Amino acid sequence: MDWASIVGVVIALAGLLLGHSMDGGKFASLVQPAAFSIVVVGTFGAVLLQNESATFMRGVRMLRWVFRPPPSRRITLAREITAWSSHARRDGLLSLEQYMQGTSDKFIQKGLRLVIDGIHPDKLRGILEIELTAYEFSQRQAAKIWESAAGYAPTIGILGAVLGLIHVMENLSDPSRLGSGIAVAFVSTVYGVGLANLFFYPIGNKLKGIVAETVTQYEILTEVFHDIASGDHSRVVEERVASLLSRP
Repeated sequence: MDWASIVGVVIALAGLLLGHSMDGGKFASLVQPAAFSIVVVGTFGAVLLQNESATFMRGVRMLRWVFRPPPSRRITLAREITAWSSHARRDGLLSLEQYMQGTSDKFIQKGLRLVIDGIHPDKLRGILEIELTAYEFSQRQAAKIWESAAGYAPTIGILGAVLGLIHVMENLSDPSRLGSGIAVAFVSTVYGVGLANLFFYPIGNKLKGIVAETVTQYEILTEVFHDIASGDHSRVVEERVASLLSRP
């Protein structure tokens, strides 16, 4: 569990509500189902229009990484890389088949299979780089749905404000109905700007950081597979391990 994310959400909401209450505002005045519907449903409708459904759903599933990020694999990968290198030099490349069958990571499976099949090291690197580029593009597009939501939310909040004002103008003759229209108008703007800057942008940036970390690990693995296929000295592989472990 990423407690920093949880604390961040709590602090953001607490700051907003505390500031509102210090000016004499009430929490109930911020609870406007109509404004929420306009901003949230409208925002995600626009995001879905912009992206393919598979990309949208992948981005939604990635939301759990904000509070429960994938565990760090650097130490585990370092141990596995050392084992691959040792077995390949001692028992030959075919001995790596046991590791290929023992992992669920498709990128590692493909890299080990290419090594075992005796693919030329340069071609192996090219294949894995294409695989990595496709993976990175797919993951970044999914993470970007939250940046898109952050871009649309404030504008849709303004649309909600305009709709609220239209409601006000339609009911000028009935003062009892003016309050709800004005509330929707202003709260829609609060929802749009607040969701964009307190949630959507931070979520998008955090997911991009997680994707970047995974991509970096795969880049190092690409070079490791190239080194093993080339029959390079174990010292070269050890340097790859050191670079993997040296990342903060």
